[in-house]
Amino acid sequence: MASQILILNPNSSDSTTEAVDRSLDILRGNGHVLTCMTLKSGPIGIETQAHIESVVQPTAQLFSDTPADAYVIACFSDPGLSLARETVRAPVVGIAESSFMLAIGLGYRFGIVAMSERSIPRHVRNVRSLGLENRLAGDWPINVGAEHMDGAGVVDKVLRVGRRLRDDDGADVVILGCAGMGRYRAEIENILGIPVIDPTQAAVARVLGLLSLGYRKAA
Repeated sequence: MASQILILNPNSSDSTTEAVDRSLDILRGNGHVLTCMTLKSGPIGIETQAHIESVVQPTAQLFSDTPADAYVIACFSDPGLSLARETVRAPVVGIAESSFMLAIGLGYRFGIVAMSERSIPRHVRNVRSLGLENRLAGDWPINVGAEHMDGAGVVDKVLRVGRRLRDDDGADVVILGCAGMGRYRAEIENILGIPVIDPTQAAVARVLGLLSLGYRKAA
């Protein structure tokens, strides 16, 4: 029987969910069913600590109410990750944590393209909690809201930050620090010439590995 993997966008932007869904086509066709959902009660974008706190309980509740073999929280702040892992008896992963794990296998120092200045302290706290602060080369913003991630000039802004991370900070891997940026991964990677990580792809690939190896309890 095919495994069911639920990927939840905890903001209320259907366009973000659709972009995430398209970015996962590369991982489909292996017997697993990837289903993307939008948390309708969430904010239009998760950009503050208040936004994060507001979706923690709804995320855990949605997972409890929606049976699946594994769950992915498709927001770079990994909101509600700890609570969700206590709530369901299946692997639950966040896209930020997963992207960091993938990055240290692809290079020595990774850089993060942040959505905004105020998201950077949260990224740094997350990196430190995993003991990876010595692997973080830099974290710089493009200052674009989640609802404008498909707007004109976004790729140029990401490339500008990516070059800064590569050339000035010494990053040999770049992480796109928002689920909505993943649609640009191939184009940006081709231009920068170093590995670029779509965090949602990293998270889904991670749970595919867990399920393939028979791990069915909380990660």
